[in-house]
Amino acid sequence: MSTPVIPPQRRTGDDPLLDVRDLVVRYGPVTAVDHVSFALEAGETLALNGPSGCGKSSTITAVLQLRRPDGGEVRFEGRELTALTERELRPLRPRMQPVFQDPYGSLSPRHRVRDAVAEPLRVQGRWDDTDGPARVAELLERVGLDSAHGDRFPHELSGGQCQRVGIARALASQPRLLVLDEPVSALDPSVRAGILNLLAGLQEDLGLAYLFICHDQAVVRHFADRAIEMRDGRLVAG
Repeated sequence: MSTPVIPPQRRTGDDPLLDVRDLVVRYGPVTAVDHVSFALEAGETLALNGPSGCGKSSTITAVLQLRRPDGGEVRFEGRELTALTERELRPLRPRMQPVFQDPYGSLSPRHRVRDAVAEPLRVQGRWDDTDGPARVAELLERVGLDSAHGDRFPHELSGGQCQRVGIARALASQPRLLVLDEPVSALDPSVRAGILNLLAGLQEDLGLAYLFICHDQAVVRHFADRAIEMRDGRLVAG
């Protein structure tokens, strides 16, 4: 019997946490994202769906400023990200974290789980040799793993366990926004509900906002507060 999916608790605020206005992304003569606008409130889940090649990945890459957009604005916590230099963006990046589709591909096969989860703390200069191991153990426990998993390599874990590690690594940065790029589509159906329930619980506990990329309409209906659809680089429904 499959585990039922628990919808996340709905939390909204007055001001958008993320406000995307007239976003444009071009690759040479091809316009991949054509004046797309949407807003996401703190604690809300917004699903972005559409067929392959519609511009979803280009949109989230531009939102995260991994590729600077060719036009439009991306406001996060009231700041216009496209106007900031890379140095000015650096302190904001931990607060916007991605969780990728492929749980194995998102982790280095040469790093143990504990090192993967600790990496953001080290990169951001927040690692402490005294408290760091306990922080990593706490993050693993929060996503439903135990300290013994920290000694393992990704190939020693299941797909669902690897995705939990990816979520723990994202949480290490203490984000307000998680960009979930098809986080359950690569997993067996039997473990998808467990990951979605984990995300729902984390949202309730931590007040996280989710920009949720998903093509499964049943999952979108149960998990998201709102859904918008893209086709050919444009927003067609919302």
